[in-house]
Amino acid sequence: MTKAEYRKIYKEKRNNLSLSEIDELSLSIANQLLKLPIWDYEFYHIFLSIEHLKEVNTDYILNILNGKDKHIVISKSDFQDSTMRHYLLTDRTRLIVNKWGIPEPQNGIEITPTQLDVIFIPLLAFDQIGSRIGYGKGFYDRFLNRCRPGALKIGLSLFEAEKNLPHNNKDITLTHCITPNKTYNF
Repeated sequence: MTKAEYRKIYKEKRNNLSLSEIDELSLSIANQLLKLPIWDYEFYHIFLSIEHLKEVNTDYILNILNGKDKHIVISKSDFQDSTMRHYLLTDRTRLIVNKWGIPEPQNGIEITPTQLDVIFIPLLAFDQIGSRIGYGKGFYDRFLNRCRPGALKIGLSLFEAEKNLPHNNKDITLTHCITPNKTYNF
């Protein structure tokens, strides 16, 4: 199967979930994350969920990060060049949902990718060796290429791993992937 075929399958799988199911699965993912030894770091990058695409609800993880007094970093996408800029999330950060449904910061303190310790990554599917399939625009591959080599790259998935997904040498693999029932280490 191609990446496009996997995208179609996993978008449909998500569509078949109710909002309450996504909420329950997202809470399970956050509880799985609490078991990982990742809480001694300083800068955590997290995506803000696109609700209409039925992504993992990251509100639970945001609550954990806030409770542990971590520096939370969120992104703003530039659709002209498929890049992202990263900003510290503070009480003063103003969020606006863009025309694609992505909540983004409108202001804030910019953070460089090399400052990030842990990056939570949205995805549609992943496999048993840490390959992942996203929406196909390459935003995260470009971003992850700019992060320091030791940064943890943690995928968040509503579904379990595929055996083997198509990938190429530009794809950045995960160090972990968290599902409602399991933590995968790569």
